[in-house]
Amino acid sequence: MPKYRIAWMPGDGVGVDVMDAARLVLDRLALDAEYLPADIGWEFWRAEGEALPQRTIDLLKTCHCALFGAITSKPKEEAEAELVPELQGKGYVYRSPIVRLRQLFDLYTNLRPCRAYPGNPLNYRDSIDLVVFRENTEDLYAGVEFHPVPAAVRTALKASPAMSKFDGVPGENMAISCRILTRQGCRRIVRQAFEYAKQYGYPTVTVVEKPNVVRETSGLMVREARKVAAEYPDIALWETNIDAMCMWLIKNPQDYGVLVTSNLFGDIISDLCAQLVGGLGFASSGNIGDTFAVFEPTHGSAPKYAGQYKVNPIATLLAAQLMLRWLGEREMSDRLEAAVAAVIAEGKVRTYDMGGDATTLQMAEAVAARL
Repeated sequence: MPKYRIAWMPGDGVGVDVMDAARLVLDRLALDAEYLPADIGWEFWRAEGEALPQRTIDLLKTCHCALFGAITSKPKEEAEAELVPELQGKGYVYRSPIVRLRQLFDLYTNLRPCRAYPGNPLNYRDSIDLVVFRENTEDLYAGVEFHPVPAAVRTALKASPAMSKFDGVPGENMAISCRILTRQGCRRIVRQAFEYAKQYGYPTVTVVEKPNVVRETSGLMVREARKVAAEYPDIALWETNIDAMCMWLIKNPQDYGVLVTSNLFGDIISDLCAQLVGGLGFASSGNIGDTFAVFEPTHGSAPKYAGQYKVNPIATLLAAQLMLRWLGEREMSDRLEAAVAAVIAEGKVRTYDMGGDATTLQMAEAVAARL
């Protein structure tokens, strides 16, 4: 019996291409694993009205972790219009399957390392080594939204005097999304950031919020960060507003290491950090809970490139590297990252985004050859 059961979720578009690349490399490493295909993505939404079928959820509960390719997501009205005719008008509402996975399995840590590997022609600067910790289950992504706004919600919100300026706005002309942060949610993501900084030798953790304006929710995050920081006297806590952080990352990205923030701010800032080290083709991600995790590249499904094996698979290979480390296969993880770094540094094999003409699988083969 294999040591690991890994759910294999290519998803949509180029997700299939990059997952083929990942399998090539994992097979070369000879990871003792069974890879179990799992249904997820746009075609299942169109045909079944559910992008994350219950059978997939049931399968995931039997696995150690999952590796995920890419997903197509569209706004509510567009998604409904693409359902098969017999499902249209039946009340189906599209929900992001990756957001659902994070919430169903309480994958509260979104880990996004952004390292500038030497030799990458797309690096903004070569000295960048950033790690974003994004709270993954709360904030605006919790899905507590209203449109039109029910009278009961409006009445409840009148507890805030600021709501009075919307008294004359009809419910059908208003939409509300609730930003919900909990003390537990803030505390545990900050603790994960500090533990990572401690383990890997980062001297600072920067909490990125907006407490001067978004006083209650961002204020809670900052207050909890200060409490957790007191337990780590050898690591400095820096506090920065989200808008200023974007500026400082462009000006002095090498001054920062571990960043921690809430869900929406983390989504935004991690893409900025990714672009500093070459773009989403180099950006891996781990959605990590206490007993389960889903690893993925952070790029989308890029339908226009689907099946062409053109896109850069490095983000997916680095997602596999994060998966190996989470599984406790540290030696394999280190070998894979070293192989990726060596191929980038050599510069002989580059995909189109790097100015070359190598295919997705040729890049994976070059990495596999270094293992």
